[in-house]
Amino acid sequence: MKTLRFLLLALLALAIALPAFADPIPLKTLSAYLNSIGSAEATFRQVNSDGSTSSGKVILKRPGRMRFEYAKPDKTLVLASAGSVAIFDPKSNDLPTQYPLSKTPLNLILGANIDLGQAKMVVAQRQDGPLTVITAQDPAHPDYGTLELGFSDSPVTLRQWVVTDGSGAQTTVLLDALTDGQSYSDQAFSINGEIEARGKKTR
Repeated sequence: MKTLRFLLLALLALAIALPAFADPIPLKTLSAYLNSIGSAEATFRQVNSDGSTSSGKVILKRPGRMRFEYAKPDKTLVLASAGSVAIFDPKSNDLPTQYPLSKTPLNLILGANIDLGQAKMVVAQRQDGPLTVITAQDPAHPDYGTLELGFSDSPVTLRQWVVTDGSGAQTTVLLDALTDGQSYSDQAFSINGEIEARGKKTR
């Protein structure tokens, strides 16, 4: 009996010592937060599907535009604009590899009007420590993959995302403090503008 009482007291002490986390942030609140982002930037650390890591800076300009600047030695540049995503390889003089933005999970946070409450868009929601984590997909094209978003609370802030493509490969992006409100030229996201600039540099 004393052993049982001691065990119960120990479990109670452990429960008191553990941090208390709030309930998951409602989807309506998360939708309003994402829609409120006009422009923002953050440094990031990326974990690729093969376990390798890289870092850099990401800039968002909603709707539809994003710029990933990877730090040395990588120096890859990824641009999203005009409905496309382009990957510029610094070691190649070839044209960038391009994909329709609508066929990538990133389209889910770059859309003009985000409604996470839309039927079959959010397929999972959970509390992971201090983060509310949702898994979203294109309801019309679940085969395009999923985007897992992690948000902190008070104030609501996007802290990470995990892209799972159609083949199941995962890329995790961990964000430092997201700074919003800056002004960015549309040229910073222009795929054609970057192609032209790089063409001039190689001549």
